[in-house]
Amino acid sequence: MKKISIIGGGIIGLCTAYYLSKEGFSVTLFDRSDLTDGCSHGNAGMIVPSHVIPLAQPGMIKQGIKWMFDNKSPFYVKPRLDKELLQWGWKFYKHANQEHVENAMPALRDLSLLSKELYRELNKISDSFLYEEKGLLMLYKSDKVGEEVIHEGELAENLGLKVDFLSKAELTRLEKGTKVDAIGAVHYKSDAHLQPQKLVAFLIDEIEKSGGEIKRNCNVNDFVIEKGEVTEVITTQGNFKTDEVVIATGAWSPEIAKKIGSNLSLLPGKGYSFTLFNEKEKPSIPSILCEGKVAVTPMGDSIRYGGTMEITHTNDIKIKQNRLQGIVNTVNEFYPNLNVQMPKKENVWYGFRPCTPSGMPIITRGKKIKNIVFATGHAMMGLSLAPATGKIVAEIISEKPLSVSTKMFQFV
Repeated sequence: MKKISIIGGGIIGLCTAYYLSKEGFSVTLFDRSDLTDGCSHGNAGMIVPSHVIPLAQPGMIKQGIKWMFDNKSPFYVKPRLDKELLQWGWKFYKHANQEHVENAMPALRDLSLLSKELYRELNKISDSFLYEEKGLLMLYKSDKVGEEVIHEGELAENLGLKVDFLSKAELTRLEKGTKVDAIGAVHYKSDAHLQPQKLVAFLIDEIEKSGGEIKRNCNVNDFVIEKGEVTEVITTQGNFKTDEVVIATGAWSPEIAKKIGSNLSLLPGKGYSFTLFNEKEKPSIPSILCEGKVAVTPMGDSIRYGGTMEITHTNDIKIKQNRLQGIVNTVNEFYPNLNVQMPKKENVWYGFRPCTPSGMPIITRGKKIKNIVFATGHAMMGLSLAPATGKIVAEIISEKPLSVSTKMFQFV
């Protein structure tokens, strides 16, 4: 039985371990944490086939420059003299064109729809993570933003996704949970949502029941490489022999990649979220508040609010109050009855999303080492794309036909 080592216990690593275990492999997952935090816990819990347009797109650089001068803006690049940032920025610039978007959209659609189908299958095994298919509302307050959102909706509709274009009156009839101050919305009926921390608990339980081993609080320090293959994983809890290695370490993937001689162009996009519990009034349908790029997800009796994308570095652990204030202000502008207050610092979650300069995830075998597979770079769509990524990695290692093409998910 092949021994598979998975580096990284976020949602990508966990789904990879789950599907490899189902294929009968001997799986060991390593994570530097105790798996009780991270992007897989604090994200908005959205499954978004609607998100078919990559971050690298025409107009994003111009918009990003404008946002850089607003300390409450939803997108920000932390200025610094850094070789990796400059290289990443140049590659982003080269990908921010219409040809890239046209090639990327069907690839992201196929990966997203596969993920959604797999989530439905997981939900049949257990409903513990509260999977729901209520769609996603893209709310807008201005005609200018509305034009952009409607255009994106038409592109998604042309790709076969179910989309409704709602007037203010139609929106009011649909969203009965609370008052919405928006002039219209695009309703992506193909989208879904769940509770991420409950999903993580479900996957951990399933992996361990299948015989998989999870090494918590375990740092991977290096690898033993012989004849172009990794033969051992060197960790703080000892050395582990291996036949295959999956790198699913999110924003920390570049530092792991360097240990095997690979350069990975990937930077962390810092985001924040906070959750309010026992809320009597809340939206019934998840939404994105387009002017501020804020995600709002009802989760049982609670509501999670999240937003901002700050291209930075993994040592940037300071919680910036002005960026949180931007989230709070946006929520209150769209949902005036909720009266959301600034959360206490100890109640704020932050995490680093792994962002590639192409805006596309990386799901591929390594170039230099034969038995390495990369599964990283999913940015804000890690949870959304995780089951499909895990299944494809299992297919790569099993040498089975791939469920979807990975041509667009290579190194840049």
